[in-house]
Amino acid sequence: MLSSFFKRRPEPHHSVWHESRQVSQWLAFAATDLPDLPGLRTPPLLDPTRAFDVCHVGLVMRAVLGVQLLLALGAALLARDAGQWVTLTASGTVVTMFATLSWLLVVCGAKRLWPRLAEPLQWGVLMALGALSALLGFSLLNLTSDEPVPVWRWGSIAAAGASGAAVLLAWLKLREHSQRPADALAQLVELQSRIRPHFLFNTLNSAIALVQIDPARAEGVLEDLAELFRVALADSSTSVTLAEEVELAKRYLAIEQIRFGKRLRVIWHLDPAAGAARLPPLLLQPLVENAVRHGVEPNDDGGELEVSTLRRGGEVEIRIVNTVGAPQRIAGHGLALRNVRQRLRLMHDVAARFDLESTDTRFSLRIVLPS
Repeated sequence: MLSSFFKRRPEPHHSVWHESRQVSQWLAFAATDLPDLPGLRTPPLLDPTRAFDVCHVGLVMRAVLGVQLLLALGAALLARDAGQWVTLTASGTVVTMFATLSWLLVVCGAKRLWPRLAEPLQWGVLMALGALSALLGFSLLNLTSDEPVPVWRWGSIAAAGASGAAVLLAWLKLREHSQRPADALAQLVELQSRIRPHFLFNTLNSAIALVQIDPARAEGVLEDLAELFRVALADSSTSVTLAEEVELAKRYLAIEQIRFGKRLRVIWHLDPAAGAARLPPLLLQPLVENAVRHGVEPNDDGGELEVSTLRRGGEVEIRIVNTVGAPQRIAGHGLALRNVRQRLRLMHDVAARFDLESTDTRFSLRIVLPS
């Protein structure tokens, strides 16, 4: 029903009126059936189309620190005194650091390959890779030594590498599985907070009011609304470019401009070099909607909204600033801000930052993510 509606382009006036009525009917349908929409279904626990991702800086740091902690504990069990513990830990660090980082590097570089392998084959290949990484690390440690290494020692190093890889793999899979319910919940909260009935009905009323006096503009309003719905109901596991998010935010603000007129003053400062950055879908639009709802709508004189993007080296900065000139008449729950923070963490981990700054006259938020 939804796809058939959005694929048709409205024609002048009676057609626009008819499509507006159809949107109203669909809203009533969506209000009762929203939890059963495909985009909201929780993905299966063992989803072969999704793979664990080890390319996050924060995840690599946790893996390395975890392995080093296990090494230090193991050395403490074997050492007779503190001096021997330091020696064992130092020599073991050469092996474990090389093995862990090389294993993570290969797994990250070939992350598109792992979903194509059956579960037992994934374990076999990655444990073999762990054994090989450990043997290479042990070889590096023994480059300066002329003493022969017993065969059993090589075997124990390979077994330790395979076991370490199995522990890391199990942790990565558990981490991926544990994030899926949070991802699905974040999507549900995001949809519930973004597709607000008051905004949708205000948009439809604006389109209906324009039918008789400006049919072409009414058509544009409905097309912008259709695009917002398309993105809102898309798969939240995918990522989009910042340029796409900016275009969607412009569509939303074009709709609100009809309602607020000169009360809504928007300023754009966009860096073309920042447009290729990847981020979760429908991330920017909720933030500009928040700015309009709390910074423009409560004020009789309206307000100013400034959106800027800037690329600096390997990072992209997004900044949204809105004026605050009157006490808020609409109590905020912070759903949009918490949702954005959570989705950024799920996608970029510690590589993304989300900062808020508030004064008596301005509210500013800043997002920094990898380019």
